[in-house]
Amino acid sequence: MTDDIQLLMQNNASGTSRRSRLKHLFWVQKLSNTTGLFILLAVSLVLGTLVAYHGIFAFAAIMGLIIGPLMIYGIVVFPLFGISVLLIMAYLLFFIMRLGINFPLGTVMDGIQVLLILGFFIYQKKYPDWTVFRGPISFMILVWIAYNIIEVANPVAESRLAWVYTIRSVAIVMLMYFVFMFQIRTVSAIRNLLYMWLILSIFAALYAYKQEYIGFSTAEDEWLHSDPNIANLLFIAGRWRKFSIFSDPVAFSYNMVVSSILCIALLTIVKKFWKKVVLAILIALFFSAMLFSGTRGAYVLLPAAMVLFMILRFSRQVLVGTAIAGVFILFLIFVPTADPNIVRFQTAFKPSDDESFKLRTANQKRIQPYIWTHPMGGGLGATGAWGQRFAPNSFLANFPPDSGYVRIAVELGWIGLLLFCILMYFILREGVNNYYLIENKELKTYCMAMLLIVFAYNIGNYPQEALVQFPSNIYFYVAVALINITKRINDREVALKEKITL
Repeated sequence: MTDDIQLLMQNNASGTSRRSRLKHLFWVQKLSNTTGLFILLAVSLVLGTLVAYHGIFAFAAIMGLIIGPLMIYGIVVFPLFGISVLLIMAYLLFFIMRLGINFPLGTVMDGIQVLLILGFFIYQKKYPDWTVFRGPISFMILVWIAYNIIEVANPVAESRLAWVYTIRSVAIVMLMYFVFMFQIRTVSAIRNLLYMWLILSIFAALYAYKQEYIGFSTAEDEWLHSDPNIANLLFIAGRWRKFSIFSDPVAFSYNMVVSSILCIALLTIVKKFWKKVVLAILIALFFSAMLFSGTRGAYVLLPAAMVLFMILRFSRQVLVGTAIAGVFILFLIFVPTADPNIVRFQTAFKPSDDESFKLRTANQKRIQPYIWTHPMGGGLGATGAWGQRFAPNSFLANFPPDSGYVRIAVELGWIGLLLFCILMYFILREGVNNYYLIENKELKTYCMAMLLIVFAYNIGNYPQEALVQFPSNIYFYVAVALINITKRINDREVALKEKITL
């Protein structure tokens, strides 16, 4: 060993890189022989045996041990890579889980977000720039996080453990806004994220087509029949609602809507005819795939977003395009059909005839006195799965909120609902202001797309819980951050032009 080290030092002195010497020493001199061959063969046999006896879990564990350290390093040191990993994992999380990997992937998502936050502070130490914490959106996000933390002391909360399990999905996810704001700095970075978003959406839409016309996979079919409550929610009128690669049909349908909105916005900036054709095909793909979900709350989101789109970009061309789209939607609403997907689409525009809508209205009326008499609500995590798990006998444990706004009002009280509405107001206000202030047409389009997506999510948060599940919770704050990032990049370009002019 001493001779080897001396040899290595001599070679370094002669100008050869240390890395190449180490590679030569340990891979060529030590393993390029019979002993090395037996070592590699033994390692291969051990790994093969583990995979043979423990299946995909062993394979995932081995790959994790090999790739894990590199991934951790990449996420911390290369933030755009880390953000891409987070966005891809948010999309594919439930798809991977249904492959049979029995691993706490939710904890992995938390870990990725923590690593991004760590990278954020490391970069802040090297290149201090705390302007991302300025502005009304940043202030209200910090206020909202602080209020959720204070909820641990809510005197009427039935369970503190429910708060522990819920706060991480609130605080950590919302902190991603600051990571996105700080780390996404260029137009090319925005383009790459949007391309990735569309590619993932295409995969999700095509997978929904596979479920509709070919059928569910074995793992999906087992999951659908594992609990009677799943069938009650997803088996309607003799047909299974499709969820594609997501947790449920609601998450799937809302992501198809926002992907359609993104394509519509991009149509206003692309010049080449073939790109317009591709975007038009994608809009049709996403919209038709959305119908397979059977989520009536999603059907109204695209028309609602188009109203705001028409207001922002009022022109003869936009007016004609919106009118054509409106006529098409009206045709779908009133056309006689036996297609179950279109029939369910039509019922979304006749809520007075829908029994589930009447039930939700009755539930909201029933819970209103509780909301008024509990200004801080019943505690974070009081309803839904965590409430049933940690306080099954409480009043709120079995209350179905069926709405993001109703859940906030019930768990965080009317104070929490007021704070959340103020936050959403500032986000939409900044979006509108930035859209009219941005001069760069490409950045202006991206800002408009994100504003429309945030608006659609807010509308969708009333009939369903739109912002609590992957990937919507992550992508929502990407959209919020891009509303300000586009303005920041534009201001930097304007300042540079003025400097050059002077």
